[in-house]
Amino acid sequence: MNMPLPIDPSHDACNAREHGLVGNGTTNDQPALAALVEKLGRDFAQDGRPRVIYCPPGEYLIADQSTVWKSGVSLIGAAPGATRFVLSGSDAMSLARFTEEMDGASAQYPLVDCTFKLFEIDGSRVQTAEYNPRAKGLDLQYLLRCMIRDLYIHDTAATGLGCDHLQDSTIQGVVAQRCGRQNDGKQPGGAGIGIGIGGWGSIERLDIIDCIAVGNMRHGIFVELQQSKPIRPRAIKILGCHCIGNRYGISDWGAEGLVVTTCLICENHEVGFDVSAEGTSQKAGRGGLIADCLIDGNGRDGVSIGNTHGTYVVRSCRISHNGRHGYYEHNIKGDPQPGREIAIESNEIWKNGVDGIHVGAPMVDASIVGNRIRNNGRRRAPAAKGEGIYTEVTLKDERAHWPRDGHKGKTVLAAGMQALVASNSENELFLFPHKPGAKLAGEKGPPPPVTLYILEDAPPVRAGICIASRVEGAWIRSNRIWDNQEHRSQNEELHIADGGECRDCKID
Repeated sequence: MNMPLPIDPSHDACNAREHGLVGNGTTNDQPALAALVEKLGRDFAQDGRPRVIYCPPGEYLIADQSTVWKSGVSLIGAAPGATRFVLSGSDAMSLARFTEEMDGASAQYPLVDCTFKLFEIDGSRVQTAEYNPRAKGLDLQYLLRCMIRDLYIHDTAATGLGCDHLQDSTIQGVVAQRCGRQNDGKQPGGAGIGIGIGGWGSIERLDIIDCIAVGNMRHGIFVELQQSKPIRPRAIKILGCHCIGNRYGISDWGAEGLVVTTCLICENHEVGFDVSAEGTSQKAGRGGLIADCLIDGNGRDGVSIGNTHGTYVVRSCRISHNGRHGYYEHNIKGDPQPGREIAIESNEIWKNGVDGIHVGAPMVDASIVGNRIRNNGRRRAPAAKGEGIYTEVTLKDERAHWPRDGHKGKTVLAAGMQALVASNSENELFLFPHKPGAKLAGEKGPPPPVTLYILEDAPPVRAGICIASRVEGAWIRSNRIWDNQEHRSQNEELHIADGGECRDCKID
């Protein structure tokens, strides 16, 4: 069935059905697509007029090979779901490829004036012998004036939308679900939307707007400085996105001045918003701003910032119901350097599992001002054990009388398996799946009825603000810290832990 073009028809718009693509779900359409892209790329190189490939509704099988993309060629479908590209193969492949290593992509030889719009990529039939980060939906590098809009990408073996070094480009309205199927949660990539940065130098003008990333194995959305690139770029924005049920919600692993605003970052297994040196370059982001975001119900921490030696601002966010700390300052890889001039201001920080703000790494000239910090320390229930009744993601003990959310963020052990507690009622635990996108809390399924379970004890100190490292020259002022619950859980306002100290700080 050939639907009308969703664009103004012209001699530069090619209906894929008239150029060898079948779209019946069984014929391999990759050779015909590759030939058409090659032809239109040559035409663009000759006359400078970009071309459009329109794929009418249908299921287009793309088997065994990626299509090497060309400048000036756009791919437009009828709608996600209506136009579906099904990837299939035993080697790493993607719908479209243009990379530095394989195709010579560079700032001097970029992919120019391409749009990818209104289609679906199903990666569920790609199964490599071992994890390969190139098994993506789109695998493109060095793009100039690129528009990626209104796509649905799901079940890829590695990252769904994996594009590096975008200049004057926009990613908008992309839905990425269950990507990174073969990633173990610690390997590179495995994101819904993963953007490598640094290829254009100090400025990369990129907007990521109104995207949805759900149940992806590692990150919902992340930007990562690439290993060979020496300069952290600025001018990248992430606006109005939903990142839910991933391992990390949004991660800044190497940008300069990343701006993240009005995003909903909820129920991610580890951290809602993460800044660290865990990426390939081992450089954390710095100078960034996260503001006006809802950061709620993440398994460990709401906001986790570390290894950043420059400023960062966390402002006007709701940071609530996270399993451990609302805000966590930390360093990894043995980094002794302090975080400098970090501002945590005007946030709503409440009902997190342990501390509202936990400073676990050195800070210099921090500003923790004007926050409303209340009713944290929800993880107040003592150690427990008993015999449970198990479903896919719950554990129920009719004899228990637990305080609501008293086990939030704990790990429950049963039948040799462990699961992270998202929340609890008086006698039932609600558990995170064993990995993002899964339906079971235990990898092998629920234990048999009346299997013994064990829950750890509560931490003795659950503070509004906990200082557990060296802090110098900080302002900790004008914060309202209180607990107004009938059964209080936040048992200290400001706590200086063993190993923590405040030098030349102003505290009121």
